Amino acid sequence: MEVFEKLMLLIYITCCSLLIVNGAIDPEVINKSVERNIDISTQLVKITHKIQATHTGKKPFSKYSFLVNEKEHGNLSFISIKDLSTKKEFKAQENKISAGYEYEITFPSTNNQHLHIECVFTKSLIPHPSKITQNEKQLVRYFGNAYFYTPYQVLTQKTTIQLPTSTVEYSTNVPMPVVQSGSRISYGPYENIDPLQISEIIVHYENQTPFLSVTRLERVIEISHWGNIAVEETIDMTHSGAELKGPFSRYDFQKDVRSGQSSIKNYKTILPASATGVYYRDTNGNISTSNMKIMKDSVELDLRPRFPLFGGWKTHYTIGYNVPSFEYLFNNGNDYLLKMRVIDHIFDDMVVEDATVKIILPEGASNVKLISPYPVNRKEDTLHFTYLDTFGRPVITFTKTNLVENHIHDFNVKYNFSNLNMLQEPFLVIIFFFILFGIVIVFIRLDFSIYKEKEN
Repeated sequence: MEVFEKLMLLIYITCCSLLIVNGAIDPEVINKSVERNIDISTQLVKITHKIQATHTGKKPFSKYSFLVNEKEHGNLSFISIKDLSTKKEFKAQENKISAGYEYEITFPSTNNQHLHIECVFTKSLIPHPSKITQNEKQLVRYFGNAYFYTPYQVLTQKTTIQLPTSTVEYSTNVPMPVVQSGSRISYGPYENIDPLQISEIIVHYENQTPFLSVTRLERVIEISHWGNIAVEETIDMTHSGAELKGPFSRYDFQKDVRSGQSSIKNYKTILPASATGVYYRDTNGNISTSNMKIMKDSVELDLRPRFPLFGGWKTHYTIGYNVPSFEYLFNNGNDYLLKMRVIDHIFDDMVVEDATVKIILPEGASNVKLISPYPVNRKEDTLHFTYLDTFGRPVITFTKTNLVENHIHDFNVKYNFSNLNMLQEPFLVIIFFFILFGIVIVFIRLDFSIYKEKEN
């Protein structure tokens, strides 16, 4: 570790020790057993914890602290905390402490609590080397801890790392036992581990899975009370793996299947089952190198960019579709509820760095309320004008950063809308044609000639 990291770690340990002394963390709570599974077989780091916590004083307890250090917290995209047996989800209070974050979990008082904690981290795998030629394999490095980092004592624990292949260039020697079996590396079991223990591990291994990131996503959802909802997404995408070093040879790429193994040739996007009128285009026009398959519960698109994406290469495209409003829009009189996904499944193990969602409501909508499945940054409401609009349509905008597949949840938008407002556009059309016909009648009946012939 660098000197700065050692200093921050010392501050972090001191702070956690103070928390224990001051009673913020119950020192009589222990981790009876901990099982960690670290999946680094894709571009994401997915860590699942199975924790059995108990109170040494045989007293009921209702709080448990889960720690994430500051360096990892910057890459933490998603965290889920559930009861291991009932699958009931628990809420956690996030508290900033020195050089890290504490998630204080509250649950009904019990003597033994079994927890299932899932964490998903992005940008945690570092390509090494950072640049490779067209024919080289992509290698990445993972930095982690062989021990479960916790403010409580651990009686027994075991950590398993899942790799995409059995090809490992290097792994750190840590306290035994360490066993590699195919694409799995097991650390432990270790017994009687004191709180806040660290044994850094580095795994340098082959990872040819797509390192694909959506740098910017703009999703526009336009609501029509005439039975249709239009969805359009504008996507900026980049290959975030090892950058391509040297020139690109199309001949070698097509001739040798081993050429450009880490490049991205195609990926699958999943749309709602009722999606129709799907289009896929970029700045040059429609992209025909794509296939659409209608499944039982979804529409699967096999998207192929105009060119394969190597490390550091980017692409920009727009995808859109329509869905019937009766599947997503519900009403009780003049009270309406819109229920749709925040984002769609763009590709497997996706990473969306920055997403902007715009919901265009019909003209006349009022008392708008947004209910998001997780915290988002809501922007100032604006107006959108289109055909036959007079006052403009309300636009609800919110943003969210660092999204993964676990964030595919529904948002709710509640608003009031009078059905009389639906007569506005037909009325404007009628008025327009009435005025037009009136002008034609006047034009025909009036005589605008300069010279008039005399009657006999």
